[in-house]
Amino acid sequence: MPTTGGRNDAGTQQLPDEIDTNVPQSARVYDYLLGGKDNYPADRELGDKIIELVPTIGTQVRAQRAFLRRTVHYLTAEAGIRQFLDIGTGIPTAGNVHDVAQAIAPSSRVLYVDNDPIVLAHSRALLQGTPEGRLAFILADLREPEAILADPTLARTLDLTRPVGLVLIGITHHLRDDDDPRRIVQTLVDALAPGSYLVLSQITPDFDPEAMRAVAAVVEQDNVPYVVRSYADTERFFSGLDLVAPGLVPILAWRPDPGTEQDPRSASAYGGVARKP
Repeated sequence: MPTTGGRNDAGTQQLPDEIDTNVPQSARVYDYLLGGKDNYPADRELGDKIIELVPTIGTQVRAQRAFLRRTVHYLTAEAGIRQFLDIGTGIPTAGNVHDVAQAIAPSSRVLYVDNDPIVLAHSRALLQGTPEGRLAFILADLREPEAILADPTLARTLDLTRPVGLVLIGITHHLRDDDDPRRIVQTLVDALAPGSYLVLSQITPDFDPEAMRAVAAVVEQDNVPYVVRSYADTERFFSGLDLVAPGLVPILAWRPDPGTEQDPRSASAYGGVARKP
């Protein structure tokens, strides 16, 4: 992945000799649900099970991508953020964080984090940033936030003494309660400077309890964590932060583009943006 000065900050991490494509992985299932091609039979099989349970799942994953675009646009154009830490980035597709941010502010810096080696391989080949900005990728797991923060690539890419936009979109539902997800998010937020922002979305059962709990059960059968959370449980991720209007809402209701309003409950996820005082 190109960076300022031509250095590839993803290049220091080696892919495993063998990648088990017979086991579904969340990033590749998501790619399949988005209509992508970077997935394998095991991913498509699980994706088809989800589609059978929730035929409108395509609306939900597209709504999540649109939420990412709107929130990153807000942070760059209105809040003045020029650094982003995107964890659980997934396989590159149109409208990544750097696409949005660098179109507004070419000097923006973005560090992508994912735990799927295939995401790393695709990121090296596909992510292209501006000459003024910086892009980097590290292979790491959200469940180990201290390792992410200690990675030398982070220090080369982001300046944690200045505000950062922490992006956790479509990832916290892959944290089980035993992982202590609130501690994980808090550890990351604590490392950021005042004036930083948290962007987070979380799958919820509040709009269609039967369907979303059925999806969770099917996905868990393939040993992929999938935890749906209520409004109150999602709100706790923002503890100590100042939510930006309109607050924590269904992702379709967070500052929708004019003329694109949809039934907010047609995508079973909450989302919000909050500032660290």
